Amino acid sequence: MSQYSFHDEITLAEQAEELGRKALNLGLIRSFVVHHFPDSWQFYIPNEKTSEPLTPEQAYLKLKKLIESSSSKT
Repeated sequence: MSQYSFHDEITLAEQAEELGRKALNLGLIRSFVVHHFPDSWQFYIPNEKTSEPLTPEQAYLKLKKLIESSSSKT
C-alpha cells in the first residue's frame, strides 16, 4: 500500500508546489507560479499568460503524471 505525503488541503498544495519545483529542475516545464490566497492556492503551468489557474488537486495530478512519464522514458 502506498503512503501519501499529504493529509489535508494545505499539505496537498505543498506537495503540488514541491512537484512543480521538481518538474522545473528536471526541465519538464519552463515556468511555475503559485499564488497564495488566504483561502486557496492557484497554480499556473507553464506560464500565467497562456494557462488557466489550476487547483492544488489539478496541479498535483498533472505534475505527478508529467514527472512519472518522464522517469519511465529514461
